[in-house]
Amino acid sequence: MTSVSRRKHRKQRWDRWFRRIAFFGIASASLALAGALLWPLLPGVQPEGRNTASGPVRTIRLTISMGGFDPYEIRARAGETVMLKVWNPDSPYHIDGGGQHQFAIDELGINLMIPPRSTRVITFKVDRPGVFTFYCDVCCGGRANPAMVGKLIVEG
Repeated sequence: MTSVSRRKHRKQRWDRWFRRIAFFGIASASLALAGALLWPLLPGVQPEGRNTASGPVRTIRLTISMGGFDPYEIRARAGETVMLKVWNPDSPYHIDGGGQHQFAIDELGINLMIPPRSTRVITFKVDRPGVFTFYCDVCCGGRANPAMVGKLIVEG
């Protein structure tokens, strides 16, 4: 084997090795990115909510679906810590919004996205009495649809 052919052979080996390393590096980075983006959509994974729990916590279960909120009215007392468990039973194959829903209360800075067939939990404390509107603005007409709007009534 001549020195030119040896160099050529070494370069080919180096090129193959480099391509393999580059492929596995790109594949690993792509999988890590996909996992990071999809993690919050997995059933049972709870996103961070505003957790201000101190003392007793009142748990309220709320279902949100294409039919609206159930119950559409939630009651609490001023100063009470509320743990809200929001369940979305809708299918991920729904053509309007992909089955995803939103629970938002603008006055309290709450904006929670609930993927299809999953539950999300948020804990918050309302310090002042009043009537706060919650809504889903993702699908089914959003706030314009009376079924996609509800009330949090906080009594003094």
